[in-house]
Amino acid sequence: MKTLENHIILFDGECPMCKAYTNAFVQTGMLAADGRAAYQDGIDTICPLIDRQRAVNEIALVDIGSGEVTYGVKSIFKILGNTCPIFGPLFSFKPFVWLMSKVYAFISYNRRVIIPASITGDGFAFQPTLKIHYRAAYLLCTWFCTGYILTAYAQLLVGMVPLGNPLREYMICGTQIIFQGLVINTIAREKLWNYLGNMMTISFAGSLLLLIPLALSHWFNVLPLDAALYFMAVASLMFLEHIRRTKLLSLGWALTITWVLYRITVLLMILK
Repeated sequence: MKTLENHIILFDGECPMCKAYTNAFVQTGMLAADGRAAYQDGIDTICPLIDRQRAVNEIALVDIGSGEVTYGVKSIFKILGNTCPIFGPLFSFKPFVWLMSKVYAFISYNRRVIIPASITGDGFAFQPTLKIHYRAAYLLCTWFCTGYILTAYAQLLVGMVPLGNPLREYMICGTQIIFQGLVINTIAREKLWNYLGNMMTISFAGSLLLLIPLALSHWFNVLPLDAALYFMAVASLMFLEHIRRTKLLSLGWALTITWVLYRITVLLMILK
């Protein structure tokens, strides 16, 4: 592959997702071996005139020779366009750039709740900006996808759990956002949006695991008991992940307790 020489990309060293895809750029030869650096390691030494907060929000690509800096999706397009010039016209097509910039921003501004940082605290002076409209969009997206998958999975549980209203799963998931939101608003209001984002990532990830028996049900007869046992196993993993993420957020056990109590209450109401 053609390497973009004399450029360095500044990534979030606390973000596992950022580490992975910038490392892929280096491993595939799109960037030189020294073509990536965590902005926590000294952003000023690389480019003193860089917009620090913007570089934290949108990944920055610095031209070492000229000092020119590109941000966000344009940085990605510059790397990919250098490797695959055939995509150059597409990467210059304004409607496509606008659309992908929104997709990039949606992921970037939610990256800390999609895959949380493995360390706690705010040691670096600059932290990703909370854009509430992107966080709200993330909550809505994960709520809809989770509700959709759970509604389909409910068909496999018939015989163990009553089928109920077609909107039941959407209502259960949406009500939990409101319920847990009220709890976190009482305990630690400043962490409300971060907690809700993490909580819905857990719900969405759990629903994705349910796609496995849903897919198998097209070829095999999945018994309601097997579907129920699998669901309980997934719920257990979600419980452990909820504990892990609340610890990373420096939150106590109250949110995990209310999270479990809500789910037990809903299950009892459904079975009744």
